[in-house]
Amino acid sequence: MPDPFDGRQYLSHIRSRWRLAAVVLATALASTLIISLLLPKKYTARVLLVIEPPAGSDVRASTAVSPVYLESLRTYEHLASSDQIFAKAAERFRLRANTSKPLEKLKNEVLRVSIVRNTKVMEITATLPNPNQAHDVALFVAERTIKLNRESNRADDEELIAVARTGLDEATRRLAAAGAAFLEARKRASSSEALRFELDRIGDLRIEIARLALTSELAAADEEERRKTVLTADGTQIEGAQSHLQSLRNRAARLRREEANLERKSADMQKSLASREAELQASETEFDDARAVREQAQKRLLELQSASGLRGERLNILDPGVPPERPSSPNIPLNLFVAGALGLLLALLYLTIEFGLRSAPVEPVGERRWVAPRT
Repeated sequence: MPDPFDGRQYLSHIRSRWRLAAVVLATALASTLIISLLLPKKYTARVLLVIEPPAGSDVRASTAVSPVYLESLRTYEHLASSDQIFAKAAERFRLRANTSKPLEKLKNEVLRVSIVRNTKVMEITATLPNPNQAHDVALFVAERTIKLNRESNRADDEELIAVARTGLDEATRRLAAAGAAFLEARKRASSSEALRFELDRIGDLRIEIARLALTSELAAADEEERRKTVLTADGTQIEGAQSHLQSLRNRAARLRREEANLERKSADMQKSLASREAELQASETEFDDARAVREQAQKRLLELQSASGLRGERLNILDPGVPPERPSSPNIPLNLFVAGALGLLLALLYLTIEFGLRSAPVEPVGERRWVAPRT
């Protein structure tokens, strides 16, 4: 059965071997300090941007920010850390002059973009050996991000304005066609007054003809009755009476035919008049509809033009920052703390293993007997 762990002996063993732990700690601290002093210094510059809601939105709605909205703002992280913006920054500040690193790796080493948790603030940092250059790069990336966001919003607005302008042009063409048709219908309707006058005149003629026809028929009836009552045997008088009777009958028939012709003509004219009035009413309705559509399209275009650049989120510089004065890398206190902790941990691990080996009991090696093999 193995012996139980003895804490006193363990602590005594560590105290007796403190010089080893001190040497390991001193070696780790010295080597870390030398390496940290030999490493090139790097400075991290910081620029803060604020993501403001659209200018046309309700102010009360902008204060009630939901977590979903804040999460959606992380889209701007990809906008600020795009390869296009960093490539322009690298070309302007000659970041690849003394290195052959790929652009993606260089960007991962230099640029950091993040949204501060539960805020609408975006932090852009640049880490370079030159503090002034680091600040210039961070500020350049921030300004290019703002410009790119405005261009994107402007492109969306221009697309909407182009669609609205196309709709306005179509509405204008429709209004012009409806106006021309309405003017033509009004010209045709202006002749309807003469048509109505002609209808009135025809109506009067029909009444007069009907009266004359009725008079002729009555006269023929009277003549027929009078002829029957003639007592004279004078053949000339009877023949004259028959001729006058036939003349009255022919006149009445002719007047009836003229009345029928005028009735047909009046019906045709009334049909034409109704068609012209219906055409005028339809063209007027179309003209009013086209004018209303054009006014609506023009109003829509004016609204889009006045709200151009105000619908999307706006990016503004909250803190332009200053060139850093203290290097961010290497962090000598942090490096020494980590090196000291690792040195103490390694020394403690070595002493523990050493204590375990020394505390293990040594079993005596027993004598071995030779046993003859069986035959």
